[in-house]
Amino acid sequence: MLRTPTDETRLRILAWLKEPGPAADGVTADAVAERFSMPHPVAVTHLRLLRATGMLRTSRSEDRVHYHRDEMRIAEVARMFEKGW
Repeated sequence: MLRTPTDETRLRILAWLKEPGPAADGVTADAVAERFSMPHPVAVTHLRLLRATGMLRTSRSEDRVHYHRDEMRIAEVARMFEKGW
């Protein structure tokens, strides 16, 4: 789910969310769409999939959803893959 043979968008979103600005404030679907030059509905789909897998958590500010990395879940998934899952 994180990587497909032709597109690593979700991995790039997770990497971007680790950078200081996005890590501190989170990002909106609009910001993801702009950053990765994709239509808003596509950005929303990527973010919802990442949230569904537990990689992202959300917060609300001024009626906008902000997405943040869930470092504990990401570390848990990384450990599973290290163990050959």
